[in-house]
Amino acid sequence: MKNNIVETIMGAIVLVVTGSFLYFAFNHSKASSSDGYILTAKFDKIDGLSVGGDIKISGINVGVITGYSLDADTFMAVVEMKINSSIKLPEDTFAKITSEGLLGGNYLVLDPGGSDEYLEDGGEITETQGSVDFLRLLDKFAGGSDDDNKDKK
Repeated sequence: MKNNIVETIMGAIVLVVTGSFLYFAFNHSKASSSDGYILTAKFDKIDGLSVGGDIKISGINVGVITGYSLDADTFMAVVEMKINSSIKLPEDTFAKITSEGLLGGNYLVLDPGGSDEYLEDGGEITETQGSVDFLRLLDKFAGGSDDDNKDKK
C-alpha cells in the first residue's frame, strides 16, 4: 500500500511539472501575442510557408504568418500576416519568401522602402517575390531541364 502512495505522489509531481511547462510555452508563444496589425500580400508561389512562420526584417522577427488562401480571380496565394505594432512599414515595402538553408523551412522577409506613407491595419504589400524551387534550380545546374534536352534532339 505504501508503494502505491509513493507512485501516486510521483505521478502528481510529473503532471504538475508538465502543466507548468505547457503554461509557460503557451504564454510565450508567438501565437498568443495580440499586439500588432494585419497586412496581406499576394504571391505566385508560397511553397514551404506555414501558418505561424516567421516574418523578419534584417534577420529580426517582427511578425508571424496568420493564414493564407487562394485568390479565386488571379489564382495567386494571399498571405495574411500580423506585424508588431512597434514596426511601421512604408507603402513600398517589398516582401519575399526565402529559405533558411538547403534543407530548412521558408520564412517571409520584408524589405522596407523609403516612402513617407505607411501601411495601416488591413493594408496590402503589393511588391512581392514568391518562393524559389531549389530542386528545379539544382536540376538545371546539374544536367539541364527537360526543355533543354528536347532542344538537343
